[in-house]
Amino acid sequence: MEPAGPPVRELRFDFEQMASLSGEDASQHCEGLSLNDLESLHSFRSRSGSVGSTGSSGRLQLRQRVAHLMACVEDVSSDDEIHKEVSRTLDEAFLICGKKLKWQEFRLHLVTWNVGTASPPPDVTSLLQLNSLGPTMDMYVIGLQEVNSKITNFLSDLAFDDPWSIFFMTVLSPLGYIKLSSVRMQGLLLLTFVKHIHLPFIRDIHTQFTRTGLYGYWGNKGGVSIRMSLYGHTICFMNCHLPAHMENTEQRLDDFEKILEMQFEGENIPSTLEHDVLFWFGDLNFRIADYGIHFVRESINNKRYSLLWEKDQLNMAKKTEAFLKEFIEGPLQFKPTYKFDLYSDVYDTREQKSLFWFNEKKRKPAWTDRILWRVKHLCQNASKEGEFSEEEQTIFVTLNNYVSHMSYGISDHKPVTGTFGLELKPLVSVPLVVLNPEGEWSAEHDVIIRYSAVPELPSSAWDWIGLFKVTFRHMNDYVTYAWVEDDEISSNKDSKQVYMSASEIPTMGGEFLLCYYSNNLQTIVGISEPFQILPSKTSIEKDLTQEENSWMQKPDDLESRDESEDRKGI
Repeated sequence: MEPAGPPVRELRFDFEQMASLSGEDASQHCEGLSLNDLESLHSFRSRSGSVGSTGSSGRLQLRQRVAHLMACVEDVSSDDEIHKEVSRTLDEAFLICGKKLKWQEFRLHLVTWNVGTASPPPDVTSLLQLNSLGPTMDMYVIGLQEVNSKITNFLSDLAFDDPWSIFFMTVLSPLGYIKLSSVRMQGLLLLTFVKHIHLPFIRDIHTQFTRTGLYGYWGNKGGVSIRMSLYGHTICFMNCHLPAHMENTEQRLDDFEKILEMQFEGENIPSTLEHDVLFWFGDLNFRIADYGIHFVRESINNKRYSLLWEKDQLNMAKKTEAFLKEFIEGPLQFKPTYKFDLYSDVYDTREQKSLFWFNEKKRKPAWTDRILWRVKHLCQNASKEGEFSEEEQTIFVTLNNYVSHMSYGISDHKPVTGTFGLELKPLVSVPLVVLNPEGEWSAEHDVIIRYSAVPELPSSAWDWIGLFKVTFRHMNDYVTYAWVEDDEISSNKDSKQVYMSASEIPTMGGEFLLCYYSNNLQTIVGISEPFQILPSKTSIEKDLTQEENSWMQKPDDLESRDESEDRKGI
């Protein structure tokens, strides 16, 4: 009978406690603890209905724990049995990480703002969080209400982009965002902007609108929507302007139910509530019931917002209306966003005026401007009472920030923004088209584009490849284009080549992109890496000639200046 070996030391890891220890303290902390509990590494993987645990603080804590684990391993460096146990557990941890690496975090910034027919403000840096120290946004969704829709403005906006669209494109296109889609119904405007890199993975873009004003015949109230497939997940954005006034709660609810019934045109497009994620936002016009204006204002001045939550009409309706219970909203930790004097953070100070039957009284503050969302699998999970497996869930939504922006005063509403993290498992990860420029590009000669497409691309004779500046604003903002069939010069089973005429290439050169536009899918399905077009010799010679002429003129300018100074007696 062989003598028993030394007892295996038990290393019981309390990761929460160890997270606060230094490496040296962690090493000492390992003494006499059990290794069997290393399986608590599984706790690294937190997969709830949200992804808040995957934030920067979670990653920092994870790094600390790994560092502490390394210190412990060093402390037991002579114990092979412990090494084997650690190795097995780490293999499981790497397996978990490998699965997790297939997931992607998509950052979304959503804006709702009743602009009261005003023109855009001079700056929206804080509104869009452009100076944020965190990761940049992947998508901006901007919902506006009461955009100027007087007949002259509206007809002009139909022919050209409206001032608000132009304004946001001017701000975002230099930062690498393109206007993906937009929809307008009178004063309601919805815009989506996305980083170039995501374009090949956003498909099936459709827009729709529903009028609810004047019993459905007028578009001053209602909803506008944009839906899409984002990496294979169906997402819908719904910007609404519902009826005003305290007494119209039931009308607001009826109108929203009608808007939810809207159908998008096209085959196999799910209904609004069948989308994986639905965002509902806008000037929803719900008010604070029962309490008088003085109590409401006093509660706001003392930042006791919670006193008002239970009397918020939307919060009350969510408790009784089944179709609203599935919508989630962040805490209202900001001042009610309506009604303010223009260019101030002071609530309505109008004097009471009576004109015949009309009494223009001060408005009671209210959270009229809201952002809510609904996740389909959470609703299914609730209905199946736990039968829905967490492993089947492929998208999670986290609200990272829900705030109003008091510094903007162009209307009597303050804008509200919600910043979201969408953690999703890409169901689509291969672009339909891969394309690249061939060789050196300049306006000195015709240039070649090589592309390859997956078999399932529904190609068309109307498909085209556009040459865009890297700061292009929208899909029609191309410099030139080539038809994929008419301008094809070679083809094999792996790829095809298309040419662009030298006369169409910018002579000044610069940084550009190539995009493949699918006519059947009505969107960009492939995008190249940025590349340089060299300036042509003609443009270089022209620049040199202009520079030479400017230098030749300088002595004359100096002489004339000296003569002038002499005349002035200088």
